[in-house]
Amino acid sequence: MIQTDREAPQYSGRVDGSGAQHLRWNQLVTAQQSGDIQDSVALIGFCSDAGVKRNQGRVGASDAPAALRAALSPMAIHNQRELVDLGDVVVEGDELESGQERLAGAVTQTLNSGAFPIVLGGGHETAYGTGLGLLQHLADDRSTRIGILNLDAHFDLRDESQRTSGTPFLDLYGQMVQQGRDFHYAVLGISRPGNTAALFDKAEELGVPYLLDEDCEPVQIREFVAAFLERIDVLYLTIDLDVLPASVAPGVSAPAGFGVPFERILSVCRQVVASGKVVVAEVVELNPRYDIDSRTARSAARLIYEIAVG
Repeated sequence: MIQTDREAPQYSGRVDGSGAQHLRWNQLVTAQQSGDIQDSVALIGFCSDAGVKRNQGRVGASDAPAALRAALSPMAIHNQRELVDLGDVVVEGDELESGQERLAGAVTQTLNSGAFPIVLGGGHETAYGTGLGLLQHLADDRSTRIGILNLDAHFDLRDESQRTSGTPFLDLYGQMVQQGRDFHYAVLGISRPGNTAALFDKAEELGVPYLLDEDCEPVQIREFVAAFLERIDVLYLTIDLDVLPASVAPGVSAPAGFGVPFERILSVCRQVVASGKVVVAEVVELNPRYDIDSRTARSAARLIYEIAVG
């Protein structure tokens, strides 16, 4: 049994018929914490504001999993794949570390079951739990090269006294060093004004390749992603919605003043899925309190859709 803190809510929405040609997400997804989920896409919610609050951002991301499910629910299914929802890991108050450990356990169990987990954050503190779950899954296989591709305006390599939404990849670096692994981490969409010189220095120190938001042209993106994929065996894809322009994603902790066009982020999702190397993915930093007409949630849902069944 895969342990989360609460079961997923029942999906509901428009039903045009029961035949394969009529199906929508809400008709296929099942709430499930036990049983055979091999070869399934398995959603796990992470309801957390603690990391964003510690990072002095605007809170509200704890409501994101519910908003993402609502945006996914009416989407038409063209390529059927079993969909399960394993429920939510819930961070109460400031109890972030224990929540991240529970998320890591759920991700590990899901991977061990042969399913493909997609985590619905939560602030970007979600990433430490997701990444730790992958490391635990591969703890006895040190030869597999793990890659982390972050679509984000920020490096999230802050060196702080406690975990926040700005520290997860430095935290994961520490875990990978302990396991004797190389740190393969790349970021696409970096905002120069959004990251201090110290963070650029940290990225250089750790050998982190990155592509600035202003340099995210289609050819550059494809070459950047292809070069990174060549260096790794399995990929953990993490999407911080603040990589998108604020006009597309207003409902985030830190809206982008520039951002990478949606269609280019979508193309990255398609490129990495086509590689066959993605084993876990997540979408984070949706803040429904600041969303406009569910614009951010719908954009996020389209990305999840492409990764899961597109």
